[in-house]
Amino acid sequence: MKTTLTTGPSRLILNKSISKIESLIDWSGRTVSWLSLFLVVVTFIVVVLRYAFDDGSIALQEATTYLHASVFLIGMAYTMQQNAHVRVDIFYANFSKQGKAWVDLFGACFLLLPFMLFITWISWQYIASSWSVLESSREAGGLPGVFLLKSLILVMTLLLSLQAFTQIARNIETILSNSNSSGNNNNGEDD
Repeated sequence: MKTTLTTGPSRLILNKSISKIESLIDWSGRTVSWLSLFLVVVTFIVVVLRYAFDDGSIALQEATTYLHASVFLIGMAYTMQQNAHVRVDIFYANFSKQGKAWVDLFGACFLLLPFMLFITWISWQYIASSWSVLESSREAGGLPGVFLLKSLILVMTLLLSLQAFTQIARNIETILSNSNSSGNNNNGEDD
């Protein structure tokens, strides 16, 4: 049973908002995961064209870059949501549920969100310049829409920030529910 952060109507709004954000991130991750299969197929076609027919296509080669970038940039938030990201830890695995919640809360508030703000800030002009000229490939026969590809940087920061907010809310719930249950147990022991 999930604990709730607040009580009353605000609880319902918060829980619905978190649920909608998590559904969006889940949908985006599952949808973009299919691009991995398409990436393999396109890469296979590039290799066959090059080595079997001594032919090549700049557009197909660039498509692999577009697909690869899309999978990583859009899939990051989903990976974080599923707790499937690479984690190098010595202590975290041995922490209690509340200890893990504190670590994750600290990481989301003081590492992830500031880093997403920084990425947004430093990439804004880079992306705006690309949009101002509707940047396309520099290669003859390359793909148009480089400005769209660069825009995925902002999509990534938005999705990861949304996931960070849901993680913050869930971790606060965990911390408060454990504090409340500890407080209730202590009160019962004092009687």
